[in-house]
Amino acid sequence: MNYSFDSFAKEGLHEECGVFGISSDGSISPAYACYNGLLALQHRGQESCGISVCDDGVIDYYKNMGLVTEVFNNSILDSLSGQMGIAHVRYSTAGASVPENAQPLVMRYKKGTLSVAHNGNLTNAVEIRRDLEKHGAIFQTTIDSEVICYLIARARLKCHSVEVAIAETMKKIEGAYSLLVMSPQKLIAARDPHGFRPLCMGKYNNSYVFASESAALDACGAKFIRDVEPGEIIVVKDGVANSIKPDLGEKKKSLCVFEYIYFARSDSFIDGVSVYEARKQAGRILARTFPVEADMVIGVPESGIDAAIGYAEESGIPYEKAIVKNSYIGRTFIKPSQKERMKSVRIKLNPIADMVKGKRVVMIDDSIVRGTTVDRIVTMLRDAGAKEVHMRISSPPFMWPCYYGTDIPSRGELIACNHTIEEITRLSGADSLGYLPVETLHEMLNFAPVGFCHGCFTGEYPASTTKVTLKGKERGGMNFAEKDPCGGTNN
Repeated sequence: MNYSFDSFAKEGLHEECGVFGISSDGSISPAYACYNGLLALQHRGQESCGISVCDDGVIDYYKNMGLVTEVFNNSILDSLSGQMGIAHVRYSTAGASVPENAQPLVMRYKKGTLSVAHNGNLTNAVEIRRDLEKHGAIFQTTIDSEVICYLIARARLKCHSVEVAIAETMKKIEGAYSLLVMSPQKLIAARDPHGFRPLCMGKYNNSYVFASESAALDACGAKFIRDVEPGEIIVVKDGVANSIKPDLGEKKKSLCVFEYIYFARSDSFIDGVSVYEARKQAGRILARTFPVEADMVIGVPESGIDAAIGYAEESGIPYEKAIVKNSYIGRTFIKPSQKERMKSVRIKLNPIADMVKGKRVVMIDDSIVRGTTVDRIVTMLRDAGAKEVHMRISSPPFMWPCYYGTDIPSRGELIACNHTIEEITRLSGADSLGYLPVETLHEMLNFAPVGFCHGCFTGEYPASTTKVTLKGKERGGMNFAEKDPCGGTNN
């Protein structure tokens, strides 16, 4: 898991979810492939995980709260035999963190059985759910994914195939969704027409594999083929993959840019762009935009390291590993009181005092969200003897919440909406502070033809939102149509 300034108090950004699926030719166990894929996607969600498999038309599954290594063992994996499988790791952005909301979901209906794994948030889920409930639907979970299941099942009663039912469902839902759907005979992948969340396809011998990130393909030995295109449905049956592109209207491609800044693993490629190179490029931009005389550049593990390397390369200031992360702190690590919070920083991250003593340090991290803990690493470095600490952030200031699956809080809680950069600098205790300029995001991606969503920085949202979607996210009492005092508009 990546740690930003705010994450020590469980107040920072959290990962998305991760999906993985395989239609096996018999040369690889779907359950074990899913397990390896989930391990590679563990950074995308640590609350719950699950695997469902299809064996000669019968779907079985196992899921629970916890990390992948805590939930699964050889005995469980051996019991999940079959020819296909889909899997999921979850961090809750919609719906409570309870066992009922763990995925994949398995639904039994008139036409048979379906299993669904979903990454993303729907912006019209509440309205659809209310309409379904009016017509007698009973929901077992509080997540958007069950809404998708219901719509697919209802459409399937009138359609000749599952993939057509999925296409009909895609015409009704809005927002972010990378989907894996498993029927007794088919494995189906689908990506929303904006392409908010990543989804790619690979092959292992004659087995087709799908995953949120290419690093998960590597984990099971699959070779990357390509990314699933926005608005595309890929159907795998009897070892053959076919592409369907339903008419969903013209949509602007809008991959979440924070995949490159923070969420994805450094060794992943998303929509043709190396995550590692994008982060290094962000560091280079910061070095050109906010130069400073210093003795070393350091990165906050793990999220700040790649950008720190880029900053060092561009500035000529040497990069040093001056902060060590303890990789063995469990998810249940508890800080018993406010008094203990500073100690928690030193347990998770600790400086190499001899490296920073008497030195002018440039410290790179990926983001500042609420900013309630923004001073802790700076204080830690000063206590270790750092002469100066210059903070550089490899993302623009967060000015708006996210409605597509990133856990960004309401506007009133975002430090950049309540304080100027000069004020944030004073609060942090740093000697200087520089954010990645929002206009350089295309440059960060090396001007690759990748359309991306930057709504959390600009307030320009590519997919429609509703007042129900906005509830709890806006600054209290604001007219949704009005320009917000922090800048930007709700489109």
